[in-house]
Amino acid sequence: MAVFTNVSEADLTAWLGDYSLGQLLELQGIASGIENTNYFVTTSNGRFVLTLFEILGADELPFYLNLMAHLARHGIPCPNPVANRFNQFLGTLNGKPACIVSRLSGKSTTTPNDLQCAAIGAMLGQMHIAGQSFSQVMPNPRGAAWRAETARRVRPFLDAQQMVLLESEVALHAQQNWTSLPQGVIHADLFRDNVLLENDRIGGLIDFYFACSDALLYDVAITVNDWCTHTDGTLDRTKTRIFLRAYHAVRPLLDSEHRAWPLMLRVAALRFWLSRLFDKHLPRDGELINAHDPSHFERILINHIGTAQTVWL
Repeated sequence: MAVFTNVSEADLTAWLGDYSLGQLLELQGIASGIENTNYFVTTSNGRFVLTLFEILGADELPFYLNLMAHLARHGIPCPNPVANRFNQFLGTLNGKPACIVSRLSGKSTTTPNDLQCAAIGAMLGQMHIAGQSFSQVMPNPRGAAWRAETARRVRPFLDAQQMVLLESEVALHAQQNWTSLPQGVIHADLFRDNVLLENDRIGGLIDFYFACSDALLYDVAITVNDWCTHTDGTLDRTKTRIFLRAYHAVRPLLDSEHRAWPLMLRVAALRFWLSRLFDKHLPRDGELINAHDPSHFERILINHIGTAQTVWL
């Protein structure tokens, strides 16, 4: 989330004329993130989040908006899109596709405790089960082809050792086929800053605009890599075990998923090492932006390669 496109109070007031959300009281830009323009919006009817989509086109967005509406109907605490007077979730604001969704309660944490790791593990399992009845499909746009192309583009910014690591991992994971594992809708970016907590309870899951259809275990690996990892890139064995047991209690992991786990952790780390390298070295212009350090996921990847990870249940 970031501000790339400016929206004035006058712009938003006119746009909100198609919604039954009351009078605009406050508009505040959100600086974190890298993909879309986001604002907190407060009206006389409540608190909301406005998103202007900088990369995704209007033809791609119904998947994400319909998914959030579906999950919200199934009891998953996620942003619920608000329909306008034309019964549409998506509009156009300042030349960009735009939507407004409910703002959830809670705040993110950078230091999750054991109870919070258990809570997010269970919630991820619940989200995966709720997603099984969602009929739309979105092939993962950041799969093998994206990894190969992004690696090509960031290669000039790497030293020799990093290039060897990157090329070997891209080649390794290009050979894998995870279609035999349980598939479904995944969040694909359920980092700590995309989970709102109220003490040890999940108040909300946010930022679904990387969601896609893929192996459910890939989503588990992405989430574990962030929630259960020390700053040196090693997994916290206790938190990982707690997380996985909570997930497994909701959606039991298959033997095939146990076997796939070590490589899944690696490809999940590779995906974010690549995207952070790209965002650091080939950024887009933005008024407010917060690019993340790619070396963190490089360390995670190296540690996964050097350690035989198992599913600790």
